[in-house]
Amino acid sequence: MDDSTYDRADDSTDDRADDSLDAHRAADVVDVFVYVVVLNLFIEYLPAVLSETFTLSLLTAVLLKVILEVVVAMKKRVRARYRRASGPAGKVVAAALLWVVLFGSKFVVLEAVALVFGDRATLGGFASVTLLVITLLVSRAFVRRLLRTTAPGDGRL
Repeated sequence: MDDSTYDRADDSTDDRADDSLDAHRAADVVDVFVYVVVLNLFIEYLPAVLSETFTLSLLTAVLLKVILEVVVAMKKRVRARYRRASGPAGKVVAAALLWVVLFGSKFVVLEAVALVFGDRATLGGFASVTLLVITLLVSRAFVRRLLRTTAPGDGRL
């Protein structure tokens, strides 16, 4: 084999990595678009959810995307810990951790928005933020499923 064969093999691996990265970036952009739409519907229909400008709602959606990605990753780790737990005490501890992550994340969202945007954007209280987060995650899953390609081996959204 000559060197050009190895170069082509390396290029195909790089192309697959680039495609995967592009698919993840595309999914992130779609998520932010979905979050902007959902957030602005909440702003329009729930008096407790406010944003002074569209730009602030867009930035809030980006902040929500970052926070919710961290929360989902933490939730997956805690669920894996729950599955690995062998005894009842381990299961109880993992279940308590899951509750803390899911319950506490709403306060993290509220505080992060207050810290970053002050009075110019607010998500209301615990109930409105809980409803918002659930709606964001369900909407994101729905849009991803809607846009998912059917060809095997394609990038995921």
